[in-house]
Amino acid sequence: RFVIDSGLARVKRYSWRNKVEQLRIEPISQASANQRAGRCGRLGPGVCIRLYDEADFKDRAAFTDPEILRSSLASVILRMKALRLNDIETFPFVDPPSGRAIADGYHLLQELGAIDPESERPDALTETGRSLAKLPVDPRLGRMILAARDQHCLTEMLIIASALSVQDPRDRPMHAREASDQAHSKFSDDASEFVSYVKLWNWYHEQVKHKESQRKLVALLRTQYLSPLRLREWHDIHSQLMSLVGEQGWRLNKTEATHEQIHLALLSGLLGNLGFK
Repeated sequence: RFVIDSGLARVKRYSWRNKVEQLRIEPISQASANQRAGRCGRLGPGVCIRLYDEADFKDRAAFTDPEILRSSLASVILRMKALRLNDIETFPFVDPPSGRAIADGYHLLQELGAIDPESERPDALTETGRSLAKLPVDPRLGRMILAARDQHCLTEMLIIASALSVQDPRDRPMHAREASDQAHSKFSDDASEFVSYVKLWNWYHEQVKHKESQRKLVALLRTQYLSPLRLREWHDIHSQLMSLVGEQGWRLNKTEATHEQIHLALLSGLLGNLGFK
């Protein structure tokens, strides 16, 4: 019967300047505010309490920005080229992206080796690009998986790539910073933050084997400051990637990969993040 609207939402936006996706807290649009108000009328007449004034409401944008205007276009361009829809610049989008965002998408694909600017058709996909188009993850993560196949660390990389596709499953609430850090310390690795995902994955699946009921498992995860929902999402994405790898006939490594093998595969997808020391 009642809805309390803070007027804020956590929105994912891609920064073409910093080359990262950010979850920002932003004021919602008028359309989103009206949608929230509509929820209090489902069971009967209700009341929506907005924690902002009417002038603020009227100054807001009428509609939320479409996702294509706040996402990296590299995966969009890659998918379009795989479907032979070559000219993203002339494609009749309802909300066409800016030229700067399109150029950034092309630049990232060149960086990953998905397109060859020196070929007769500068926008044609390479063999790497065609392989990337088959993986339903961010092109950077897909490039890491392809490199892991060659570096013989595919088992570990599928765990890491699927972890990077979801929000971090480790909770760190403001009121329990020290307790959560202590609980997570058993997953830490001195030589690599990425390997901590592998340790967390192995620990989680050991608990799944030994816990008799889902309720006990969820209770244990809460005490360890881990999100059951995000862990399940992580598991689902990993299962999808495992199915695709099986379809391609790629072999998983049976022996544990070294830190060097894992980091070389990671660097293949993060060339733009390299620096000098």
